[in-house]
Amino acid sequence: MANWPQVSMDMEKELSMCFGCGQKNPIGLKLNFSWDGKVARTEFTPNKLHQGWAGVVHGGIIACLLDEVMSYAARFAGVDSLTARMQTRFRRPLQIDEPLTITAYLTKKTRKVVEAKGEISLKDGTVVADSTATMFVLGQRKKKAD
Repeated sequence: MANWPQVSMDMEKELSMCFGCGQKNPIGLKLNFSWDGKVARTEFTPNKLHQGWAGVVHGGIIACLLDEVMSYAARFAGVDSLTARMQTRFRRPLQIDEPLTITAYLTKKTRKVVEAKGEISLKDGTVVADSTATMFVLGQRKKKAD
């Protein structure tokens, strides 16, 4: 981390413009997350603005959804983090206008890193993409995320 740029990260102020969850980002996904004590969850229906090939959701949007939900699993667990590594498996093409459920939970938590697993599924429970991530711990939260 010696070659990392020196940046200031205000985890509360900057959240409003986050591409994934920022409610004030005019081009963002505006995701809202819930937490049951173990699993972070959100729902999202991609539309034509989220496509790559005609009618198919862009893989970058799928990866973004997974990255965001895994980060929220860490956030809800009391950790501010930054993704260091992420591996995603696309199980089948995802069509636009399909309602999705996106979930994640932590699989490991240490002082320096957290690991998580995330999934995107259709309403019938069919998993269409999954991912694992290792995230650097930036700090412990004084209170749990909203």
